[in-house]
Amino acid sequence: MNTSRKNYNHQNIELKWQTRWAKDKLYKVDPTIKKPKWFALTMFPYPSGDLHIGHWFAFVPADTHARFKRMEGFNVLHPQGFDAFGLPAENAAIERNINPKTWTYQNISNMKRQFNIMANSYDWDTSLITCDPEYYKWNQFFFLKMFKEKLAYRKNGPVWWDPIDKTTLANEQVKDGKSERSGGEVIRKMMPQWYLKITDYAEELLLMDDLEWPEKIKIMQRNWIGKSEGCLVKFATSLTNDTDKFIETFTTRVDTLFGVSFLVLAPEHPLIKKLVTSKYSKTAYKYISDALKTTDIERTSTEKNISGVFTGSFCKNPLSNEKIPIFIADYVLGTYGTGAVMGVPAHDQRDYEFAKKYDLPIKTVIKNKNSSSETLNEAYTEDGLLINSKEFNNLDNNTAKIKITEKLTQIKLGKTHTTYHLRDWLISRQRYWGTPIPMFYSENEEILPVPENELPVLLPDAKKFMPTGQSPLTLDKNFLEVNHPQYGKVRRETDTMDTFVDSSWYHLRFIPGHTKNTPFDSKKIKEWLPVNQYMGGAEHAVMHLLYARFFNKVLRDLGFVKFDEPYKRLFNQGIMLARHMKISKRNNPLNPDPLVKKYGTDTIRCYLMFLGPWDKGGDWSDSGINGISRWLNRIWDLATREKSNKQNKNLSIDQIKELEIKINSTIKKIREDSKSFKFNTAIASLMELTNSLYALSEKNDTIGSFWEKSIKNLLLLLAPFAPHLAEELWEINNYPYSIHKEKLPDYDEKMLVSDTITMIIQINGKLRDQITLKKGSSQKTVENIVLARKKIQVHIGSHSLKRIIFIQDRLINLVV
Repeated sequence: MNTSRKNYNHQNIELKWQTRWAKDKLYKVDPTIKKPKWFALTMFPYPSGDLHIGHWFAFVPADTHARFKRMEGFNVLHPQGFDAFGLPAENAAIERNINPKTWTYQNISNMKRQFNIMANSYDWDTSLITCDPEYYKWNQFFFLKMFKEKLAYRKNGPVWWDPIDKTTLANEQVKDGKSERSGGEVIRKMMPQWYLKITDYAEELLLMDDLEWPEKIKIMQRNWIGKSEGCLVKFATSLTNDTDKFIETFTTRVDTLFGVSFLVLAPEHPLIKKLVTSKYSKTAYKYISDALKTTDIERTSTEKNISGVFTGSFCKNPLSNEKIPIFIADYVLGTYGTGAVMGVPAHDQRDYEFAKKYDLPIKTVIKNKNSSSETLNEAYTEDGLLINSKEFNNLDNNTAKIKITEKLTQIKLGKTHTTYHLRDWLISRQRYWGTPIPMFYSENEEILPVPENELPVLLPDAKKFMPTGQSPLTLDKNFLEVNHPQYGKVRRETDTMDTFVDSSWYHLRFIPGHTKNTPFDSKKIKEWLPVNQYMGGAEHAVMHLLYARFFNKVLRDLGFVKFDEPYKRLFNQGIMLARHMKISKRNNPLNPDPLVKKYGTDTIRCYLMFLGPWDKGGDWSDSGINGISRWLNRIWDLATREKSNKQNKNLSIDQIKELEIKINSTIKKIREDSKSFKFNTAIASLMELTNSLYALSEKNDTIGSFWEKSIKNLLLLLAPFAPHLAEELWEINNYPYSIHKEKLPDYDEKMLVSDTITMIIQINGKLRDQITLKKGSSQKTVENIVLARKKIQVHIGSHSLKRIIFIQDRLINLVV
């Protein structure tokens, strides 16, 4: 029996290699290497303090992907940084009464140490921290470029207000009427805010066919952009001012225009003050006040009771000239379409319920082709023929859409129009810990950009940053008030930027070669971008990912980059659970430190990837990790056994051939699975190879050169999963440092199919033995071999053989 040389001490081994890799800068990127480049990027973390197992589940498989790409022959850039601005740091600083900068940099130092324990192959020389002035200077630079192109603008508008964090929120940060961060019930406020004109790119953002992204992410983005094609229709009012003469509505169902029996305005509509009559003013303004206290989601919920209030005014149908009452209703949003909706109760269920509640006419104008009745018990929303629509009667409704639009265009009371759910990106935040917006205001409130040569506008060290509804920067007079050589006496903008600005272009900054005077090296950008593989959570589908795509298109149009999309491929990992609950810092943290001490980093890495498909997530179980530990100890035992000078003693030709087939099929399987992020099945095939090698070693006391080649392949395949163990065993077997600079073994197509099979031997239907034979062996040959086996002779004993059931290449059943 072969024996291994020493015990597998994971603590000593892992510390040894982590120290050496860091000292040697093993993973430092050399852009001059003549290899194809591969940019493998994970969504960078917030420096929250400690990495829990959920972080490991996000970052370890991503690192394994990067390691495979290196060993496949790519020059891999796999960087890491810190998304360091934002509310968590500011709130933590408030709780601890320290500056957010102090708290943030302490956490970054700790998290870097934890990342190294995780054995992720980062090039820390390319790292970035978004709260560093060298970084956020370029946020300000790009903002000024957008301002010059009228893509950044300031306006007074309705915003979501978080009463707990006392700051504005983007639409995407409000979930079910609550702040995604604080959980507080949001309210609507009117405030002057800064916006980025993402709506200018709505149409292009819908183009995603060439992206190798999960389809669900593409669908979520398309739904959020929410393109609708229809018609703008003008309803004449009784107002005489030129700008107030008409109420414009957007509709995708202009074919139902003759069925309009009321018009509904959003509570925010600018004409309300002019249309509400004195008789209805008290109820109308009370209704508006209540409506503005509820969220868009609540207002448009299908479970909410429909309500509204009459303004006392009427408008006129542009084609029928019928007099139509104007209502106010909270289910119409001022931020969508024109803020006015035409009510067609016969062909829209919500309008039908509204009409029933307020006793309004229900006029059928689309008839079911298969029905003669015009009486409705609910709205008819399917296709059909037009009725009660004058010259458009008997047209099918889709043809009628075209004809009615043409008529409205001709009389200048309508036109084709496309609208989007997407709203411009609100980036103003009334908080301290963020990028200062580089703008001045003159004494007469003129907006003045900070000159580019004065960037960065540094964030001062605030002594007070309690949330008050105004930025804490308003309390710093040295920051706020400026005697500017060009503009004179001015005050600074005190809002800071949404932190999603930081993460919209950070991938560009990771590329080696930038200087303090450039945001990135344009020549190097061409070589490395777009990102070959992006990895991260699906929760960023309509925030970070959409904003990054928009930012990239703006930078392209400004001449900074040549490509359309930032991330060529996207993979979303699933959610890591513990005790069937999502792991998070606040709710269900699972500290990896004691697990690392007990089992080692390599064991945890492999266990997390073996739990199941990475995109499906997994449920942590302490009991399951023991199997991984036993497997890695088996590999240690196999790779540290004493070598023989004899060549392949006791290994038959058939054994060698079968092992060659097993190794080649394992190499093929692992290469394919790693490309599709199926790390769980890749590890399973590696376990099978380990078992095959172990079984051979148990039967053979000394194994020579072929055995060494087999172990070498095993270690190369193991390296991306268990980097410390593979490196240590590579050294013990006298191979040159480092295994992580080696190439993955290739497989031989000819050695993927075995010419042998395993034949099952049954006696009276019960499994008694099995043998390995050449494929296609005749029944007579198999019978002679089977009946000569001692084990079979013992089972048959004195019984007589009645008949033999033979299934080619599968089984032989002896009936006795």
